[in-house]
Amino acid sequence: MQVDQAASLAIAKNLPDLPMTAPLWGLVVFILWTIAVVVFLLVVRIRHLAAGGSPKDFAAIDDTNLMWRLFRVQANLIENLPLYLGVVFLLTVRGISGGAIDLLIVVYIIFRILHSIVHILGTDPRLRVFSLAIQFSCLVGLISLAIT
Repeated sequence: MQVDQAASLAIAKNLPDLPMTAPLWGLVVFILWTIAVVVFLLVVRIRHLAAGGSPKDFAAIDDTNLMWRLFRVQANLIENLPLYLGVVFLLTVRGISGGAIDLLIVVYIIFRILHSIVHILGTDPRLRVFSLAIQFSCLVGLISLAIT
């Protein structure tokens, strides 16, 4: 199926020129953080293979293993991205912004990254749960602001 360039340009011209808002910048940071974690995971996996390790080890559940923790962090980021993306979509299409939204976005992104770091380091899982609770609270607050 060939796309008509003239039709595509006409559609693009009719779209509003949206400014970069805090929710959109948060999305950029979320995506870049996810990419950084995936790159880190790839480096760890390549080093593992170069040291004579087996690809079978990639799926070995072992919370003491950096490779496993990175895999879980990457999976967790992918699981949570649609939730955040949905909130960003609601806020953007409704044109809702403001200081409360910006604050909730910053808090959400900080605790999203903190959650990953705590998981990567393998430190106290209670801090991960606390971080997740803060993130979900931010998402609930953002959703309520987006729909009211």
